[in-house]
Amino acid sequence: MVSEPGMGDQNSANSVPPSSSTTTQTETPADSITIPQPLKFLVSNIKNLAPHPLTADNYPIWRMQILQQFAANGYSGHLTETIQAPDDSTSDAYIRWRTVDSNLLLALFSTISQSILPYIITSVTTNEAWTVLERRLQPTSRSRVMQLKNELYRITMKDQSLHQYLNRIKSIVDSISASGSKIESEDVMLHILNGLPPMFNSFKSTI
Repeated sequence: MVSEPGMGDQNSANSVPPSSSTTTQTETPADSITIPQPLKFLVSNIKNLAPHPLTADNYPIWRMQILQQFAANGYSGHLTETIQAPDDSTSDAYIRWRTVDSNLLLALFSTISQSILPYIITSVTTNEAWTVLERRLQPTSRSRVMQLKNELYRITMKDQSLHQYLNRIKSIVDSISASGSKIESEDVMLHILNGLPPMFNSFKSTI
């Protein structure tokens, strides 16, 4: 039996899958989101940019390193919440924000020691994690500054070489400065002189 002309063509046309343009229209917005190059760089290199994992003792230095690196790549607002999530969670802008923030949060996690990580493991945004760390570790940081200042006030050369003695004082002063506190240079000089043994008395008098 001969089929009617055009019937086979019509059936074939009905079975043709949707064109690529139709597929593109049905994609979710997340499919078309690309990771910005600065974000790729920051995520890939964060462990080199902040080489020492966060502990209870190095929070001020770690905080300064992370804030500087996020700022240099344009993402410090995700830490401080000056870059906020768009209100409409179904919008393309929100999906882009969420993609960036999620990657930043993972990068932040990778710079934190196992002893500190439980504090923020349930955080869902970069700012939330940043705020929790600040709340928990700032008081510890202030106590650490007082401890360092007390150590500086009481430091003596003892059996160290002069080079070792001065390096130790420099390390203490640098740690205090990194914590946001400050010691005047004249005070540092006074602590250095006070900690020298009697054999340096003539040098101390000259100074």
